[in-house]
Amino acid sequence: MRLQEARRLMLGENLDATSAAYRVGYDDASHFNREYKRLFGAPPMRDVERLREAARETASSI
Repeated sequence: MRLQEARRLMLGENLDATSAAYRVGYDDASHFNREYKRLFGAPPMRDVERLREAARETASSI
């Protein structure tokens, strides 16, 4: 749940991974990064860039 919220914050509020991690209650950014990668398959900022690119491609094809 916290990781989903952190992802939303990075996408919606343009927070960096460390800020999002602290905002959702992680005290250790490296621990957050490991758990995020385990859940989503990529480090936080790489995942967010991938999602943004996919959104741009979708928007441009409409």
